[in-house]
Amino acid sequence: MNYLYRYSSKIGDIYLLSDGTYLIGISYDLNKYQNYKEERHSSFNETIRWLDIYFDGKIPNFIPKLKYATTAFKEEVWDILLQIPYGKTRTYNDIAKEIAFKKGIKKMSAQAIGTACRCNDFPIIIPCHRVIGTNNNLLKYTGGSDKKLFLLNLEGADIQKYEKRKNNDR
Repeated sequence: MNYLYRYSSKIGDIYLLSDGTYLIGISYDLNKYQNYKEERHSSFNETIRWLDIYFDGKIPNFIPKLKYATTAFKEEVWDILLQIPYGKTRTYNDIAKEIAFKKGIKKMSAQAIGTACRCNDFPIIIPCHRVIGTNNNLLKYTGGSDKKLFLLNLEGADIQKYEKRKNNDR
């Protein structure tokens, strides 16, 4: 059985999904999980503790038990995202170059990296908010650019350059 838990955060409600053992998803959109039983199941405790630490402005020193249901490529991208330090950013292009180098190929599409980030089943925990475009362009984020800015600010990132860029994009 799958369980749903509504976590109230500083950026609004976040919906957690568990299969009873592992966290299998996080979403800002309740509509994504209409058919799940809403219950504070014990399988959420680790994730709730992680989120509490994170939204308290601290760095969690563990990752909740996640169950990926994705492609090998997306998993490779997500593993790289987990390596981006708290409060730091990398560009889609940086990640594309890293994967191309690992695979021994000339080039990898930064758009493919963006797609893998958009398909991230575990936003915040797998920090796709730390990925930006070239020239400090925030680009899209599942929860919206305001949430992305909030998360980067919470982590102590230099958000002035992102806010300036966001205002210029309007």
